[in-house]
Formats: sequence, C-alpha cells, structure tokens
Amino acid sequence: MRGHRAAASRPSRVRARSAAIAAFVVLAAMVPAVASAAGTQEVDAELPYVCALPSGRQPAEVRVSAVFPDRVKAGEAISPTDVTTTVELPAEAVADLTALKAATAQAATRLTVGVAQNESAAEATWRGTAEPVALPGSGPLTLTATGDVPSVTGRSDGDLTFSAGNLAVDLALGTADGAATDPGSLTVDCSPAEDAPEKGPLATVQVGTDTAGPSGSPSSSDSSPGAPDPSAGTPDEPEDRQGDRSPRVAENPPGAAADRDAPPCLYDDEHPATPSSLNAYVTGYTNVKKLNAASLLPASCMLIEQGNPVDGPPDPDHLIFDTVSQGDFHHEGRKRTPPFESTFLAFGFTPVTATMVLEQTGPVTIHSRIKMRWSDFRTITDTYVRAPLTLRVTDLEVNGTPLDVGPGCRTEKSLTSLEPDPANHPGDHLVLYGRGEQDLGMPATGYLLLSGGVLSGEATVPAFTGCGAGGENLDRLLTASVSGPGPGNQIKQVQGQTCSIANPVFGDEFNAPQCTGDLQPHVIPVPER
Repeated sequence: MRGHRAAASRPSRVRARSAAIAAFVVLAAMVPAVASAAGTQEVDAELPYVCALPSGRQPAEVRVSAVFPDRVKAGEAISPTDVTTTVELPAEAVADLTALKAATAQAATRLTVGVAQNESAAEATWRGTAEPVALPGSGPLTLTATGDVPSVTGRSDGDLTFSAGNLAVDLALGTADGAATDPGSLTVDCSPAEDAPEKGPLATVQVGTDTAGPSGSPSSSDSSPGAPDPSAGTPDEPEDRQGDRSPRVAENPPGAAADRDAPPCLYDDEHPATPSSLNAYVTGYTNVKKLNAASLLPASCMLIEQGNPVDGPPDPDHLIFDTVSQGDFHHEGRKRTPPFESTFLAFGFTPVTATMVLEQTGPVTIHSRIKMRWSDFRTITDTYVRAPLTLRVTDLEVNGTPLDVGPGCRTEKSLTSLEPDPANHPGDHLVLYGRGEQDLGMPATGYLLLSGGVLSGEATVPAFTGCGAGGENLDRLLTASVSGPGPGNQIKQVQGQTCSIANPVFGDEFNAPQCTGDLQPHVIPVPER
C-alpha cells in the first residue's frame, strides 16, 4: 500500500477551501492595439469582471497587456511577451482584507485565455506573480502580476484569436508584524461582467495566408471539458490529417521548468529515479524577529524517496500506519537551495543586503502518521519534516558597500527547532509540521506529502563563523544582526504537488497535471506569509 494521495489536486482543494472568499472584477473596453515594433502589436486590454467578496459582489478593474506578433507562418509558435495582469480592487475589497487583520498582500494570478482558429477553440492558463504590497489606508488596492505564458502554434492558415476568460487570484496575506493572518491565504475567483465585450478580445494574429485555411483546433492540457477535442477530426477529413493541421497550445506552460521562474528539478544519471521517486518544489517565508522582516526562500527542488508504510500502534477505532520518506534539496548537483537575496535594516538603521543558500548537512526525513477512522473512514495525517540545514552567506553589502565574506561564511551548526521527540530524533535540525484531513469522497485539506500544502515551524539561528577575508572578521556583525532563538523566527513553507516519476500524471479533462513532459513537477507553489 503506497502513501495516501489526495482525491483532488491541490489547486482544487485551495479553491474549495476558500470558495467563500471569491472576489474581484476586471475592466472596461479594449484599448486599440498599437504597433510597438515592425511585425508586432502591443495589446493593452481593459475588460469588466464581477467577483464575489465577503461583502458581496463587487466590481474591480484589471488590465491585461502583452506583445504579440502581427503575423506568423503556419507551424510557427506564437509566444506572447511582456505579459502583465494588473488588478485594481475597490475600497470594499480592501476593507474585507483589513477585517482579517491583513496589512500586506501578495498575489498570484491565473487568467484563462481562450484560443480560437476558424471553428475550433481551446484554453490556456496565463500565470503571473506580484510583489507583496501594503494595503492602502483608503481607496483601491492595485496588484501587478507578471510571468511567462504558454506558446501557441498555428499549423493551418487562418486568424488565431486570444480572449480573456475567468480569472483567479491567489492572495497570501500578512499582518503588520509579518505573521500570517487567519486564514493566511485566499483564492479569489472572477468571471467576465455582463457588459464585457463579447469573448473578452485580447489580440488577433494572422497565421499563414490572408485566407482562412482548413479548420484547426488548438489543444492544451488546460482545455476545459467543453472545449472541442482537437483529435476528433471532421466528418469529411481523416482524423490523422486533422490532427496534423491543428494549432497547439504548449502542454505545460510554463510547463518545462526551465521556462518558468524555478530551477530545473530532474532526476539524472547521478541521481537516478526509482519506483518510489517523487519530486516537488518548495518555497516559503522565514520571519527573523531581530530584523522585524521576512526572508523569501525561492522555489527550490526537492527529490524525495517515498517510504513504505508500516503498522502503527494498535487502536480499536482507527487503522494507523506510519511512513518515513527521505528527501534532498537539489540545485546544480548539490544538496542545497538556489541562492536567495534578503535586504534588511541591521540594528534598525543600517541597510544590509545578503545573498545566502541553505545547505544540507544530512538527509531530510519526512515522518507521516496516517489515522483512518473505521466508523466513517475520515483520515488525518500528521507529518513532521526534519531538516539539518546550515545557512551560508555568499555575498554581503552594508550601506551600499560590498564586504568580502570569504568562502566559508555560515552558521556554526544547523538551524534548530524544538524537537517533540528528542529521544528518537537527536541532533540539530529544523522541525516543520503539517496536518492533512480528508473525508471519504471529498478533497483533502491541509498538508499531504503527495499533494503538498503548508508546513510551519520555528527556527533558532546559530552564531555565524568563517565570515570575512583579508583579516576582517564579520562573524559578530552577522551574529548580532540575525542570530537568535526560535520564538519569533517563524517558518511557513509551501510544498507543491509532487510528480510521481513511476506513475506520472500529465493532466486531462478530469485531472490537473502533476508532471511536465520531461518529468519535472508541474506545480510551482506560491509562498505564503
């Protein structure tokens, strides 16, 4: 029996969990496209949407801008660039967020874009992320998200049109002191308003000759169940010929991880996969009490070997079994995160910018206890992740002046947390905890290893050592600025949906994609504060 997999993908769970908070509204009429350069068109579209907020259905404004080519050949990919989605929420929405004691918000957008050519249509998802912003004291809140979007290939002649559809905005909310609100994240769903221009036009790109060619159908793993089947053909055209001529939406935008704002996450000859291999991206924030600031861990690859379940302690009311899995960060062949940069005010007034990495000093272990209640088959999964990680500083700038930290600047030992079971888990390591719950036949909520979720904990940051070069000792500067005990140094890590290497899910009309075509994790999680 393998580990417990959620009944639905994490995005579905998030939507289900926060359906009561739906919100937003996009904008008014399309601004005519203007030429930005020879052979291209710069689109700046404003379309009205209506969204449900806790205070009721409210209008909001969103602008979608991008650069498209004017014309391409049949078979040539169309890759929109400089894609930006700007959402302006009304004052009523800001009031709803401040009622949750939120002081900051970070948005990630998912815009459904229809792609049509001749008589066929499909859908793609344009994703974007925004920088955290402070909620205004009055008036609207503006969130500007950018990101790469899938390419579209028209393999037959005829205009290919792009149109804006439903919009979802994932909001990570934080309090004034950097902690998460309750709830800490909201997913806001929006749909075009009744007075929106028909089909929400964004752009039209000529494909091939001026004369429309045979019908072609864009295809995508993001296609909705109602979209025409691109492989179906027509009554008087052979199926294989129809498929050869169909335009195509890239299957995994930004699907291959190399095309996304995330490092590669692949098994290779030096790290071969087994039947139990999983991979996933993790990200998150760490609050540093001394600095009254938060440090962002960028999307980082984790390679995981899923353990086999064993019987847990006897319980007349539950079936209990335990699973111990092992994971490793993986970046450029080493067990560490990508470099990340943090800027803070040391001692409250001196600006300091540090580039850092987290490096493993031993395996990351993932202990999960699964309890299924016999009476109704309700399942609760408690997971503890134990990670021995040192913090290494590679570059340092104080008040605009670069300081040479040398090659060995790091914490004296691993970051540590209060260990709930020290007898069985000795040594220095972080401890992160997550709980998943699932009722029979319903989507799971919370954290599960396979489907991901939020893990949280606290970290004691040890003193620094080996910092400085040329006789200059910077250990005390970093120790005095950053090091300190766990309470207040909160960690909130978000793991995305895993990709099972032996049984990959590429997505269809019933299942969200979990793996890209080259077996990297499809889902890049959004950090939460």
